[in-house]
Amino acid sequence: MDRQQEFVLRTVEERDIRFIRLWFTDVLGFLKSVAIAPAELEAAFSEGIGFDGSSIEGLTRVYEADMIAKPDPTTFQVLPWRGERHGTARMFCDILTPDGQPSLADSRNVLKRALSRASDQGFTFYTHPEVEFYLFEPPKDPADPLVPVDRAGYFDHVPRGTAHDFRRAAITMLESMGISVEFSHHEAGPGQNEIDLRYADALTTADNIMTFRTVVKEVALEQGVFASFMPKPMPDHPGSGMHTHLSLFEGDRNAFHEPGAQYELSKVARSFIAGLLRHAPEITAVTNQFVNSYKRLWGGAEAPSFVCWGHNNRSALVRVPMYKPGKGNSSRVEYRALDAAANPYLAFAVVLAAGLKGVEAGLELPEGAEDDVWELTDAERRALGIEPLPQSLSQAIEVMERSELVAETLGEHVFDFVLRNKRREWDEYRGQVTPYELRRYLPVL
Repeated sequence: MDRQQEFVLRTVEERDIRFIRLWFTDVLGFLKSVAIAPAELEAAFSEGIGFDGSSIEGLTRVYEADMIAKPDPTTFQVLPWRGERHGTARMFCDILTPDGQPSLADSRNVLKRALSRASDQGFTFYTHPEVEFYLFEPPKDPADPLVPVDRAGYFDHVPRGTAHDFRRAAITMLESMGISVEFSHHEAGPGQNEIDLRYADALTTADNIMTFRTVVKEVALEQGVFASFMPKPMPDHPGSGMHTHLSLFEGDRNAFHEPGAQYELSKVARSFIAGLLRHAPEITAVTNQFVNSYKRLWGGAEAPSFVCWGHNNRSALVRVPMYKPGKGNSSRVEYRALDAAANPYLAFAVVLAAGLKGVEAGLELPEGAEDDVWELTDAERRALGIEPLPQSLSQAIEVMERSELVAETLGEHVFDFVLRNKRREWDEYRGQVTPYELRRYLPVL
């Protein structure tokens, strides 16, 4: 038994932890959980906990249902919303097959494989997400109009505002679980908030995002409000994204930084951006996986609809933030397409793979966009070589199914499941008769 496992066992005993929740994520990014008693913990570390994988979205087929959840002791944290006495803790799990091999359908394993490929090239992948979400009054029925908890806007300070108290409680809870928060503020939409997590390696960040979404939901329940990470919950207000800052390190050195270069960006950084741009349409069905995602991407309000990059240009898909003199390790790029509702493990895996393809091929970075890309005409964008991202989930699926990069990164099982699941979602959506159609056509036709 290693030291980390011993630490977990000791902490469980000292803090009177009665339940240990084993967390893992299905292919769509929804959190799954099974609770074990402290007496089962040693066996869970050595052998894992068996469960029926065929009941979990995308995990396995019925005829090969048995799967094993093996907890990662480095992710142990006490859940602060479960009380001090007789508490509950959690650990993230790796999903294994009965013979102890990593499951090809495990989202966490997909990201681990991608990080391993980066490591083989000498790189560690760091990410820093800016997570947006809305707070609403609890709806009595999903069909009821959404009522935001406030009418505030970007960076507004609302005396005694619900969002202030909410963000303070959520951040306190996150930090008690070892998740560092860098910034928090009110976003542009009414009831919309943003909390930015401090940068960490991509696997830790993905685990943190899954915890973050759970914490936000728990605090919302405690405070009598309703939190949603839906990409575009209201048609006339901004969507919720998860702009993510990316960097590659070689040991302690930021591989994206080169003193004296334009914007202090190294050749590695420029080729990484070029890879993101070349493969962006292919990975969009993963980074923006729901029908509703495309209402955010094509809904204006600085959403990135076109494949281009720019220095400090918030209308671009990839933004290079302003360089801070003397802070080479802060050199990074920001990928702005990601949804707050994405599966972070799969999303980070395909974003990393796209960037690394650019580095491996030594791709040259095209000219950056200096204008507001939304304000350009179609002809002007074509002249600049700026292509659109997919405009619907259907288009995104069509591009993804031809992508060798996404198939290789996700693996055959996850790739096929995502395509099947998204085609089904699109077919269900396309068959709907919407309130818009009834309002527009029923009275006159």
